[in-house]
Amino acid sequence: MSRVIVVTGTDTDVGKTVFAAGLAAALRAHYWKPIQAGLTDGTDANSVAGLGVPPDHVLAEAYRLRTPCSPHRAAELDGVAIDEERLALPSVDGTLVVEGAGGALVPVTRDLLFADLFARWRRPVVVVARTALGTINHSLLTIEALRARGVPLLGVAFIGDPVEDSEQTIATIGGVRRLGRLPILPRLDAATLHAAFAEAFDLADLR
Repeated sequence: MSRVIVVTGTDTDVGKTVFAAGLAAALRAHYWKPIQAGLTDGTDANSVAGLGVPPDHVLAEAYRLRTPCSPHRAAELDGVAIDEERLALPSVDGTLVVEGAGGALVPVTRDLLFADLFARWRRPVVVVARTALGTINHSLLTIEALRARGVPLLGVAFIGDPVEDSEQTIATIGGVRRLGRLPILPRLDAATLHAAFAEAFDLADLR
């Protein structure tokens, strides 16, 4: 059975795709985003492939939806019916990094949230959170929602400038490991991400 690490965020655009790319590259893992909603600006799979994950380690999405919004609504607007059976975890040789869409409570369908899907998978989750204002509330709500569903948590990975009190407060009140913090990189490419990820995170905490 593949080793699986699920990556979710406290919100959209918090940096979880960059984190997932850094994690997959560091672990020499496969990457899978089950649902891509929005194709105009490229896909997260393409972004990950450009950030150091070999293209043959990037798995095809189960669904590619044109409309850039929540998957449940994007599917409706695109005239697509999401079959939950297609969202079963694929088997790979080694480790698989799976990235959700938006935050943990984003709807996959009208009857299924990503957090519910994570609970079905029963695989450890990393919560990616900003260090900016509002992160304590967003992070603790995400942690609470996942815990309520019995989702195992590896910890929280932060993105942004250091904010010591917020990061520690989330870890302490949330009862989760503080995995590290990836800074905003002035130049983002495979080399800079690899170096920053290696400095920010201990892979032993992510295995």
